[in-house]
Amino acid sequence: MKKVGIIMGSDSDLPIIQKATDTLKGLGIPYEVHIYSAHRTPEQARDFAVNARANGFGVLIAAAGMAAHLAGAIAANTTLPVIGIPCKSSVLDGMDALLSTVMMPTGIPVATVAINGGGNAALLAAQILAVEDAELADKLDQKRAADAAAVLAKDAALDI
Repeated sequence: MKKVGIIMGSDSDLPIIQKATDTLKGLGIPYEVHIYSAHRTPEQARDFAVNARANGFGVLIAAAGMAAHLAGAIAANTTLPVIGIPCKSSVLDGMDALLSTVMMPTGIPVATVAINGGGNAALLAAQILAVEDAELADKLDQKRAADAAAVLAKDAALDI
């Protein structure tokens, strides 16, 4: 199975990344996590992206706040799918990161999830990998069924 590469711009993004790694672990998907900054360590971020396919990655997740150039910088250096997680900051509540992540120029796409959407980023990565992996697709179907059952159980328990 291909790995998921997770890159965060700062260790302050770790709580958001934890949601992604928990989801990937639950699905049995191998991953690696790194801290690379689009601005402070551009060479390392570029090297990671350029070599990602050869290093066994199938999809990349990049999380960053504020200017949030990391996902775009990663996507500019690979043709692997890149999922951006805009991270909330204290300045504009993550809207700056959301707009920076989603507004990529034609030819360099970045799939973008909600602000702080680490769990959904991991699920989207899993769905991308499941295109070629029937066992993983089955795990995703089982997770959806379990999630639906949990909602229906809560509905049945309502006593209002």
